[in-house]
Amino acid sequence: MLEIKKVTKVYETEGFSQKALDNVSVNFRECEFASILGPSGSGKTTFLNIIGGLDHYTSGDLVINEISTKNFKDSDWDSYRNHRIGFVFQNYNLITHQTILSNVKLALTLSGISKKEATERAKQALCDVGLIEHINKRPNQLSGGQMQRVAIARALVNNPDILLADEPTGALDSETSIQIMELLKKISKNKLVVMVTHNPELAEKYSNRIIKLKDGKIISDTNPYDGKVDTKEKKKVVDEKSKKTGMSFLTALSLSFNNLMTKKGRTILVAFAGSIGIIGIALILAVSTGFQNYVDSIQEDTLTSYPLTIMQESTDITGLLLAMTTGDRKNKGTNKVVEEQYLTNMLASIKANDLKSFKKYLEDNYGKVKDDIANIKYSYSIDPLIYTYDATGKLAKLNPSNLFSSIYNSSMLSSYSSFGSIFSQMIDDKDSLNTQYDVLAGRWPEAYDEMIIVLSEPNGISDLLVYSLGLRDNDELVETVTKIMSGESININNTPLELSYDDLMNVTLKLIMPSDVYRYNNNYGVYEDMSEDDEYMKDLYEKALRLKIVGIVSAKEGTTSMALTPGVNYTSSLIDYIIDYSSGSELVKK
Repeated sequence: MLEIKKVTKVYETEGFSQKALDNVSVNFRECEFASILGPSGSGKTTFLNIIGGLDHYTSGDLVINEISTKNFKDSDWDSYRNHRIGFVFQNYNLITHQTILSNVKLALTLSGISKKEATERAKQALCDVGLIEHINKRPNQLSGGQMQRVAIARALVNNPDILLADEPTGALDSETSIQIMELLKKISKNKLVVMVTHNPELAEKYSNRIIKLKDGKIISDTNPYDGKVDTKEKKKVVDEKSKKTGMSFLTALSLSFNNLMTKKGRTILVAFAGSIGIIGIALILAVSTGFQNYVDSIQEDTLTSYPLTIMQESTDITGLLLAMTTGDRKNKGTNKVVEEQYLTNMLASIKANDLKSFKKYLEDNYGKVKDDIANIKYSYSIDPLIYTYDATGKLAKLNPSNLFSSIYNSSMLSSYSSFGSIFSQMIDDKDSLNTQYDVLAGRWPEAYDEMIIVLSEPNGISDLLVYSLGLRDNDELVETVTKIMSGESININNTPLELSYDDLMNVTLKLIMPSDVYRYNNNYGVYEDMSEDDEYMKDLYEKALRLKIVGIVSAKEGTTSMALTPGVNYTSSLIDYIIDYSSGSELVKK
């Protein structure tokens, strides 16, 4: 009979304590089928491991027929596990290159049993679980249910008094699970079977006792036991405990010698050739690995800054430019000028890429290409519509930016129009970003409504980003540039702002859905663009989704790659959110 007396198990890890079992007491009968139920983290597996001697309790006692285990040595625990306990695991733990007969015999290796007797007992155990016809098969030739039967046979071959099963049906289908449960129920007529499971239906149908754990404590027991035991069972436990687990020195030496001397010449040649080969391979790997790592780092840095981009339409512009600058001199020496059709050839070479099929191919065959790819980023022709109240309290559209809209007619600034927005989509590979960027404050974004600010340097922020975030009056910049373009002489004497990381992370940004900007006009039966209606946009802004800036990052010192664009970066899930939202709007449907 097995007794658990006020057992507590505490795991200590670097100053952190986690109590897995909390003052648990329970007694088990010599023959019964007990199921342990409870949510994940309730202490079920820890409870099973302590019963099996795989883990040791922090306080309390594990008593075997009134024999305390408090003073057990390692050899006593070995004997207890080998003679008293049989283990059945969810993932079977079979040796794939050996037959199932050899797998079952392996459990008798440390019991001092002769080879002949071990073979007979293993066959009998396989016969008991209905696998006698499969003794020469290997595990990969069996079904999941058959492999679990082999694991049960291996657990029973030593004739243990207690069978412990950790999720024995977790990897099996319903029909096979029922077969395994029937087998365990049959075994419980002569032994104590303790099973951990997440399946209450199977437990209630086949167990005669259900113990429920929660937060390391027993909260219910359908068939408690008062703990009375007779002297006959006690003597049996004492006799079993006296057995010592171990393989004789001669047996171990014989097995090792036979393995080495099966092929004497081969053993000598392998040892000699192996020593030469290992030294040679080590030298080659040292050189090649170092060189390959250098090449890989150069490639990764280059492709991070200039990634391979596949667009909807493509053409060979590089070839066009080279042809226009070099030419082939085919009319040299004549007075004829022949038209070179560079432009028409380029237009004729424009191809439309089937990006939908290509994306599906990448997702279906990612295992084939993952070693050649650092990250895949999907971009859509969607620009989030982001608003805020600027420094003057005026509602301002930050993205797509109209900061320079009034001055784009200037020839000097028209080429810089692409810098008008500081918002961009980031890549999703957090591991790659962590190697290239330092998190100065907060954390990396995780949800669709979270963003980060990317600084060019840890303690500096561009005035473009300051204006684009509404921290300065945009009209002030427009007025300054307009005066310069008209030839006026002005004195720019702005005092640089000093902002904390908290100031930047507390900037209020809101996402307005493009479809919401349009209002249906019943009189004319059309949708009107309301973006110039201040009251309508303010009302829309108040109801809009708040975008949170959760972190500030900057490139690590010495990093040359540009995986992120300086400014405000959002995740791809924000684009997915906009797509999902817009697909349900009436305007988009129409």
